[in-house]
Amino acid sequence: MLNGPRTLGRLLKQKVEKYGDRYALGWIENNEVKNITFNEYSSTIEILSNCLHKLGVNVGDKVAILGQTCKEWHFLDMACLMARGCTVPIYPSYIATEVQFIFNHSDSVVMIVENDKQMEKVIPILKNLTNLRMIISINDLSEETLKKFRNSYPYYSYKELIRLGTDELKTQPDYFDNQIQGQMPEDVASIIYTSGTTGEPKGAVISQHAFVSMLMNIEKTIQGAINQQDRSLVFLPLSHVLGRCDSMLPLAFGSQAVYAESIEKILDNLQVVKPTIMLAVPRIFEKIYAKVMDQVNRGNLVEKQAFKWAVKVSEDYYAKIDRDVSPSAGELIEHALATKIVFSKIYARFGGKIRYFVSGGAPLSPDIITFLRYANLTILEGYGLTETIAPCCLNPLAKQIPGTVGKPMGDVQITFDHDGEIRIKSEAMMSGYYKNPEATELSMANGWLLTGDIGEFTPEGFLKITDRKKDLIVTSGGKKIAPQKIENMAKVKPHISHMVVVGEKRNFITALVGIEKERFLPMLEELGLPSNCTVQELAQHPLVQEVIQHEIEEINTDLAQYEQVKKFKIVTEEFTTDNFLTPSLKIKRKVVSERYQKEIETMYH
Repeated sequence: MLNGPRTLGRLLKQKVEKYGDRYALGWIENNEVKNITFNEYSSTIEILSNCLHKLGVNVGDKVAILGQTCKEWHFLDMACLMARGCTVPIYPSYIATEVQFIFNHSDSVVMIVENDKQMEKVIPILKNLTNLRMIISINDLSEETLKKFRNSYPYYSYKELIRLGTDELKTQPDYFDNQIQGQMPEDVASIIYTSGTTGEPKGAVISQHAFVSMLMNIEKTIQGAINQQDRSLVFLPLSHVLGRCDSMLPLAFGSQAVYAESIEKILDNLQVVKPTIMLAVPRIFEKIYAKVMDQVNRGNLVEKQAFKWAVKVSEDYYAKIDRDVSPSAGELIEHALATKIVFSKIYARFGGKIRYFVSGGAPLSPDIITFLRYANLTILEGYGLTETIAPCCLNPLAKQIPGTVGKPMGDVQITFDHDGEIRIKSEAMMSGYYKNPEATELSMANGWLLTGDIGEFTPEGFLKITDRKKDLIVTSGGKKIAPQKIENMAKVKPHISHMVVVGEKRNFITALVGIEKERFLPMLEELGLPSNCTVQELAQHPLVQEVIQHEIEEINTDLAQYEQVKKFKIVTEEFTTDNFLTPSLKIKRKVVSERYQKEIETMYH
């Protein structure tokens, strides 16, 4: 893929030389995809890189970016990397104190904000940003926002960067190529802070070499199945390592990355972009699955029977395929009919061209993977961490095993500690945590990363994650229970939105259960509740309690006696990144336990 020193600049030049006139990047305007070629893509990065240099961004300088995913975020990221700077992503959902911590801890000197909303968050802490040299905005800021800080700090809009960079290019035409030539594999390309479910975030230091090694591992694993004909829809946060990986896929495959308008508009954007590959997190698939099942449940008797028949036909068909047994002629015909009558409608919702979904960030229920497979939607579940720059394992394209995260990619080596903790070694890995030698020492041993995840290999060599080491519940009887397994089983139940399993040092397991009003709409008449009823009214209704009890009993039938949920409480707060979820949508168990301490105690007394 790349001979010589592994740097992103050399990889960019290689792709421009090979695919110069092919589309590299796109975005949506007026319900249409606008495209630019690899040549235009590189030129934009060059202009911005020249400008950053002119404004005083030197080798090794840290540039923080605070904003939602958009093409400009990516352009500025790449421009910073080409100028041999270091990008420090900050989640747009972070509050001011978190922004201040990351900016100062990383020794950042430039603050890039997306818009007025993000700048208003930063203004109260400006005096605390120790090394701040300048502020850049992606969107033009309002005059009202500007007057609050413009006299105190140099400020430039994205449009001004393009103008200044274009002028600078005339006087410094060789700067860009010289910077790329000067890039060193050991240059720090990014400090990516973990969102963390506990404690202060830690900054994973990622080198140029590590970024390129990650992309090379993906290319080696995919083996030509993704190429320059492919198009992805980028919508995950670029502040998250999986979104960042997604944005760089054109550098691995010569494919095109099209930027979604927003997460809220994904379903609409799918119809416009018609992507062939898409990276997502489990929450996206869970919402899709819940929406499909809700529509099925609202259908008439004939539609419900047709759906039930199609699922059974697909179950039988894939059971034979997975055993390497050829389905009969009759089964082939039935499967084709089931696909045409039922599942083709689900497939069409994703634009009608999807070949592969890649899911990462957290475990995805095997039932959801299996269901979407029936609709010809192949989900390649993978595994990775911030410290491994996203993917280090992926289910093979030819054979996926639901419930596993696939096989190690490229140069990735995996072994297990005595307690089942997964250890990883790879060139595609952080060099340590920034200014945190204690955490680095605890997380790394002789070049091996201690992941904090518990897992095992299946007989076929597929990695199976059973839980987070720190999330394991140890009951008063000494039994070890993996809460994620139980919580994942709950995600496919029609009336449970989410579940948090509780039971540390207790003699039995309980659960906090979240519900959504939408899932109970078909039942409102039976419940005797008006259409404008609240979630609180639903939660208190005896029949709703019975429905949830029944679904928990169904979950319990597939669990060992000591794992079974004995009691539950319905909670009505929506779980979001503003309260109980990390930016990567993992549950903040400690925060949940503190918030619902009284409810938990009542289940045990």
